[in-house]
Amino acid sequence: MHNAVRSTRYLGVFALLSGLLTGCATGHSTLPATTSSLKPGPAYGEMRSVAVMQIRPGNVAVTPAGRVFATIHPMDGDHDVQLVEITGQNSYRAWPSPAFQTHAGRYSDATTDSPLGIYQDGQGGLWITDMGLHLGKTRLWGFDIASGKLITKLTLPTDIAPEGSFVQDLAVDRSRGVAYLADIANPGLITVDLASGEASRFSQHAALQAEPDATLKIDGRDIPFNGKPAKVGVDPITLSDDGETVFFGAMTGHSWYSVPARLLREGADHDTIAAAITRVGDKPISDGADTAGGIHYFTNLNQHGLDVLRADGKLTPLVRDERLDWPDGVRMAADGWLYVTVNQLDSTPPFAGGEDEGQPPYHIYKVWPTDD
Repeated sequence: MHNAVRSTRYLGVFALLSGLLTGCATGHSTLPATTSSLKPGPAYGEMRSVAVMQIRPGNVAVTPAGRVFATIHPMDGDHDVQLVEITGQNSYRAWPSPAFQTHAGRYSDATTDSPLGIYQDGQGGLWITDMGLHLGKTRLWGFDIASGKLITKLTLPTDIAPEGSFVQDLAVDRSRGVAYLADIANPGLITVDLASGEASRFSQHAALQAEPDATLKIDGRDIPFNGKPAKVGVDPITLSDDGETVFFGAMTGHSWYSVPARLLREGADHDTIAAAITRVGDKPISDGADTAGGIHYFTNLNQHGLDVLRADGKLTPLVRDERLDWPDGVRMAADGWLYVTVNQLDSTPPFAGGEDEGQPPYHIYKVWPTDD
C-alpha cells in the first residue's frame, strides 16, 4: 500500500476531539500525533517523500547542506549506477560521475562493484563499503563531496575480509582516521586505518551473532533467507558523536551493544574487547540504525516502522506505516529529519526465492523524530 495519505496535523479543539489520529480512514497505521502538532512545524512521526525510484535504494546519507546520496542495493541486480545523488522527487544522477559506475555488468577494480553502506563524515567526505560480490574483494571508497574527487580507495586484506564477506554497514571517524565496518557473513567488526589501509577484525563473540529467539516475521509470515530461517548477525553499526563509542547489534537480534572505540582502534586483544562490550538496551529486528545526540534510531522490519532508544533505556515506536515496506537504512540529517530508504528487500530472490516479486516504486522518506 504505497499511496498512503500523509499524516495530517489537526488544530484547536478539533485536534483534541479527534485525538490527533491520522491515516485511519485509509487503513494505514501511523502513530497518533502528539500535542506538539498544535505547534508550527512537523508532527512527531510525520513522513514526507524525498524520492520515488524504480530501482531499490540501499542506504542513504545526507550532508549538512542537505544533499542526499544513496547506494543502489546489490540485491536489485545489475544496473548502470551503484551510487547516486538524489536530484528531485523522481530523479537522480550517477555520483560522483558515470566513470566510477559499472556499466553493463563489466565490473573492474576501477569501478564500484556492490556498494551498500554509505556515510558522510561531517568533514566533507562521503564513504561507501563495496562488498565486491562480483570481484571477490571488499573495498572502502572515500570521496570529497564538494569536488567529487576520490580521497582514497582501500582494498581490505583477504585475511580480514575474505571472498564471500558481506561487509554491509560502516561508521567513519575522519578526525582519528579510522573506519568501523560490520561483516554479516562471518559476523565481526572490522577496523580500518584510513591512511595505511591496515585493518583488524574482532569476531567470535555472542554479541555479534543472530539471537536464537529473534525471528524475522513480516505481516505474519516468517521470512527465510536462501531457503532457511533468516538469522543474520551484526549489521547496523553506529558511532557516538564524540567518536569514543561504537554501537552495534545483529539484524535478527533484540540487543544493542556498545564497545569503546579506542580498543578497536588500538587493536586490543579479543579478550579485552569482549570484556568491555556492554548491552545498551533493546532494539527491534532491524536492517539499519543511526546514533545522534545520544539517541539511537532503528528500522523495525517486523512492524513496518522506526523505533527510538533514548537515554532512559526505553525502546519506543517512532512510526508505524505500511509504506515502510522493509525500511533499510536510516540517517539523521543536520536539519533534524531522519531519512530512511524503503526497498521491499524481502521480495528479492534471496528472501522470496524464485523471481523478484518487488513492485516498484521504491522510496526514500524522511520522518520527524522529535515532539519538540
